[in-house]
Order: sequence, then C-alpha cells, then structure tokens
Amino acid sequence: MRTFNLFVSHSWNYSDAYKKFTNLLNNRSYFSYKNYSVPPENPIIGARTDKQLEQAIENKIKAVSVVIIMAGKYSTYSKWINKEIVIAQRLGKPILAVKPFGASQISSVVRSAADLECNWNTESIVNAIRQLT
Repeated sequence: MRTFNLFVSHSWNYSDAYKKFTNLLNNRSYFSYKNYSVPPENPIIGARTDKQLEQAIENKIKAVSVVIIMAGKYSTYSKWINKEIVIAQRLGKPILAVKPFGASQISSVVRSAADLECNWNTESIVNAIRQLT
C-alpha cells in the first residue's frame, strides 16, 4: 500500500477542525499517510523569527505529495495559510482545498490557488489525494 506524504494547512485558532480532519484519514481503511503538518501540540522548535519559521515550513512542504488546505473563510485572513500557499506554488506542490463540513462558501484565496476542491467526507478527500498524486 502506498503511503501519501501530506501537509495539512490549518489555522491553530481552528485546531478542532484539524483534529477532526486527521481523524477521518486515520480511520480510513486501506489508506496510509505521513503527516508533515504543524499542529499546536507539535510546534516547530527553534524558529525564533518569522523567516526561520517560514523556512522550516518550506522544508516540511518539500517532502510532501499534496498540500491540503481547510478552506473555511478564515483561511483568507490567515497570514500563515497564505504563506503556505505561496510556498506550495513555488515548489510546484498540488493544493487540495477541502470545503468545511456544511459550508456553502469557501475562501476565495484558497479556491483560486487550489488544483482541486473536495467535500468534507472521507471518500471525497481520499479520492482527491489519489487524483492529485
């Protein structure tokens, strides 16, 4: 079985959505992935400046197959999500926008950067990841 290397971009202010998202993937049979994300419980240690943090995030994104962005409206205003989009584009990494559960609108910034959009359900997410790799 193939292991997918993923970076899940998210706002720490909405870390509950990140946990729910990773639980979807963790509980999916016949799907294996390595998580290169930066969750609040495992921050990047040693980055003292924004530039150092940006470089550390870039190093993580270099190793992944797909950058996944939870595309809630808050993403439009997140400094770090926007930086992660720029890094992914510069490195030629495909971007998957995941529509928030039950949301009819998503961030226009994420939508314009995304190579593919999918709904917030396990099969849609897994199929989109496979399609982008």
